[in-house]
Amino acid sequence: MPRVGLDPAAVVAAGAALADEVGLANLTMGSLAERLGVRTPSLYKHVDGQEDLNRRIAVLALNEAADAVGGAVQGYAGRDALAAAARAFRAFVLEHPGRYAATIGMEPSGPDDPVAVASGRLLGAFTAVLRGYEIREPDVTPALRTLRSLCHGFATLQSANGFQWSADVDESFEWLIAFADRGLRAL
Repeated sequence: MPRVGLDPAAVVAAGAALADEVGLANLTMGSLAERLGVRTPSLYKHVDGQEDLNRRIAVLALNEAADAVGGAVQGYAGRDALAAAARAFRAFVLEHPGRYAATIGMEPSGPDDPVAVASGRLLGAFTAVLRGYEIREPDVTPALRTLRSLCHGFATLQSANGFQWSADVDESFEWLIAFADRGLRAL
């Protein structure tokens, strides 16, 4: 019988928190079981193994990021929406590097896959930002990819301590927002 208070959502939440602490690559079923005070086989009553756990963490992270970005852009348009989205995304990745790492390269099995649905929510939040710019329909996908690449690249580099120069990281991030805004306006 499953442990009282332990269900798939609790296991995934604990796995996501542990991934944030130790890194996704260091998250194992054994370390999660130890964190939860259960034996490793007990986890298999709630998730189907490491791959399933990572997939569920990715869905959680994508939904959380979508909530953060979507909430941040409400009521804003143009550069203000861009800045709000970029800052919210960066803050999410910096606060949750392990769970965000689970989203990278996670392939949905189809349009109804929770990974696809959650990814769509996050892309929808960034698409809302693009509505404040005069972007032609054929350019929406490249614009989304560019915006995601800028935000993802900066945030993941920063979370991995990839900025070693003495220049202020926040100033560089604000420069990135201004750069993206100019590029989107130029379209």
